[in-house]
Amino acid sequence: MSDTLAATKTADHPERDTPARTLLTRRGTYAVAGCALLLLALPFYLDRFWLQAGLFAMAAAIGAIGLNLLTGATGQLSMGHAFFLAVGAYGYCVFAGERGEELNGLGLPPWLAAVLAVLVAGVAGGLFSPIAGRLKGAYLGIATLALIFIGQHVLFNAEDLTGGANGRDVPAMSLFGLTFDDTPLNVASVPFGSAEKLWYLGLLLLLGCGLFARGVLRGRPGRAMNAIRDHRIAAGVLGVPVARYRGAVFVLSSMYAGLAGVLLALVFQRTVPDYFGITLSLEYLAMIVIGGLGSVAGAVVGAVFVSLLPQILTRYSDALPLVSAPGTGGVAPGEAARYLYGAAVVAVVLFLPGGLVQLARRTRKHPQEES
Repeated sequence: MSDTLAATKTADHPERDTPARTLLTRRGTYAVAGCALLLLALPFYLDRFWLQAGLFAMAAAIGAIGLNLLTGATGQLSMGHAFFLAVGAYGYCVFAGERGEELNGLGLPPWLAAVLAVLVAGVAGGLFSPIAGRLKGAYLGIATLALIFIGQHVLFNAEDLTGGANGRDVPAMSLFGLTFDDTPLNVASVPFGSAEKLWYLGLLLLLGCGLFARGVLRGRPGRAMNAIRDHRIAAGVLGVPVARYRGAVFVLSSMYAGLAGVLLALVFQRTVPDYFGITLSLEYLAMIVIGGLGSVAGAVVGAVFVSLLPQILTRYSDALPLVSAPGTGGVAPGEAARYLYGAAVVAVVLFLPGGLVQLARRTRKHPQEES
């Protein structure tokens, strides 16, 4: 009788833990803890090249999370993500930079400059949000594409703010008395430069952005965003303010891009207009498609894949077939990377619509199915 009651309770409440689920959860916890310890220890062992590559991936992941909230969760196509990255990067330079003979700057504390740069990116998104709230699909994509052309024109011609085609230097971040520059700082007998210091700042920012986006997607706003994506008219009938949600998500996505731009500027240590073009926007779209639309983990996985691929090809171009250093007559690492993640986008769309994170979900389900 007790066995029957136990079986009935399990059937009525399938969400209760089973041995397989408990084991899987425990393994997941151990895996997360191991990854966290590994990421914290990497600056003690990796050289500057790999640390900078990792920082590029962190910045890309922050921007990709913001774009995934807009495109993956809400179904709004944006081709202007690079514009908001540029607003964040150059906004930080203007707010934190000192006024000189050729370049203007406000000389604010770097931490305050970073906050203001993110807010300015959000304001720029807010100015565009009425359009974003009323357009959808390809129409919004074309409208946001105009932001790229406007941004490129301003970056090349507002030389007193941006430095023109040559760009401008990026002031080092300073926070709680610690300056994130190449001034040596010995930690456990290991000299920490700008890359090592920025590594932990990037991890903290990525963790905060990921947790916030995850909370949004799992709460009522996330359900409303998914309803707008899946069936806009039905969402409106149910009382969801569609235009307001679309505009708000566009502002939030812009702020994520602004923060990513600030971190990119700190890693590059110099901003140049050519970087913030349409190619960068297309790369961000590739990130969320490859990783998985509507998923925070998918945005991070896709960002790591797309941002690290050219770095790895550049590092090992001498040992790879058909790939050679730029200017030597073969396929440049950047071009080869675009071919590869372009093929990855096609493969994901055809054979793995849920992105790379879908593979992990399938792996997690197997132990439960076997039990």
